[in-house]
Amino acid sequence: MDEMLNMLKDLTDANGIPGNEREPRDVMRKYIAPFADQVETDNLGSLIAKKVGDPNGPKIMVAGHLDEIGFMVTSIDDKGFVKFQPVGGWWEQVMLAQRVTIMTRNGNIPGVIGSKPPHILPAEARKKPVDKKDMFIDIGASSKEEAQEFGVRPGDSIVPVCEFTVMKNEKMLMAKAWDNRIGCAIAIEVLRRLKDEQHPNVVYGVGTVQEEVGLRGARTSAHHIQPDIGFGVDVGIAGDTPGVTDKDALAKMGKGPQIIVYDASMVSHKGLRDFVTDTADEKNIPYQFDSVAAGGTDSGAIHLTANGVPSLSITIATRYIHTHAAILHRDDFENAVKLIVEVIKKLDRNTVNTITFQ
Repeated sequence: MDEMLNMLKDLTDANGIPGNEREPRDVMRKYIAPFADQVETDNLGSLIAKKVGDPNGPKIMVAGHLDEIGFMVTSIDDKGFVKFQPVGGWWEQVMLAQRVTIMTRNGNIPGVIGSKPPHILPAEARKKPVDKKDMFIDIGASSKEEAQEFGVRPGDSIVPVCEFTVMKNEKMLMAKAWDNRIGCAIAIEVLRRLKDEQHPNVVYGVGTVQEEVGLRGARTSAHHIQPDIGFGVDVGIAGDTPGVTDKDALAKMGKGPQIIVYDASMVSHKGLRDFVTDTADEKNIPYQFDSVAAGGTDSGAIHLTANGVPSLSITIATRYIHTHAAILHRDDFENAVKLIVEVIKKLDRNTVNTITFQ
């Protein structure tokens, strides 16, 4: 694999649910530090890498979130089966029979999500999804005591298992945690490409924590930075699978990053949105407009910082998000990076003031 793919593999193979983002934070720090003038974390755990162009210029925040959806151990029954709760949004249909890793103080333990077999359920019950509360995780323990000897205890993180995979079409990349390690990768690559560039501002590449449970790290890191412009970089819905119509989702994989005009957390800033799309048109960078009726990104917290921050979500169309395995297109990632870099190179103080007050 090339250097870029190695970075994407390291990011997505790392395990980190909300509240326990240490592994992906360490990976992001490793890759972004060579291109930053300063790297720090806020008190909640978000990684903040600072690159100075003009020290008197506006502050530009590019934020992807470190956390992935997963589960947390709540209890162990007498037979050694683990009960759990979701951390982040899960759909029951994608959970059963899936492999997971429980992160214990004694090391990682493999497991599988189970439930009562359908063969012994009444006919009507077989037609309905199994409720999350009726699921458990089998770690191969014969008793509660043995599970405890393994190191399992309430509060332990549980993460999906899906190794980073380059598919037969090598532009298509499959992994767990694209939501949202691809945003972290964008932040890293933006700083890398600005390494030897003059830019009239100070850029912050940020890996936020606890996005999946309420945009929490974006709130604290934006409060720390006090940015003048904010970009939330994340995944979006791909509308190119069977049964999905343009009414459901507009974006197609490989057709450019998504410019989100509206989601449940934010109406995108019109001045910034127009500036970004005008730049894309000028540089012949493909993009797609989209809106999301439910859900949001870190931009939803960033834009409410202090007295307000013009913000925009730029996302990557991704199939099967909030499952164990998702797929995205490498060209969309590359074009998102290219677009953000070109925009940053033009964001001097006068331009930011014009965007803010137009």
